[in-house]
Amino acid sequence: MRKLTFFLTVLAVFTLTAVPVLALDWGSGYLSATGLGTKELRESVMSIVNVALGFLGILAILIILWGGFVWLTAGGDESKVESAKKIITGGVVGLVIILSALAITNFVVAQILNATGA
Repeated sequence: MRKLTFFLTVLAVFTLTAVPVLALDWGSGYLSATGLGTKELRESVMSIVNVALGFLGILAILIILWGGFVWLTAGGDESKVESAKKIITGGVVGLVIILSALAITNFVVAQILNATGA
């Protein structure tokens, strides 16, 4: 019980001290001086997340295509056909997970922007 109380206390302290930092105006002058661009941090993070999930989506499509190739070249061998079905099923499940992650992140970011009035 003491560990849980300590953990919750530490979590509360870090949460309460980190929130005012998020309200700071970093200014575009500092951002342009670094040469990294002038986009806001949340826009940059969302762009990185979209690129990463897009790459994973392409990877899932390639896995599905690989499963199709294995099935096509199975030549009637049942073990290869079963292996190809497992590959395709795994690729489709991965694609569903990736698309769900994309939808969830877009929803969460939209709700955060709506809640903060940005």
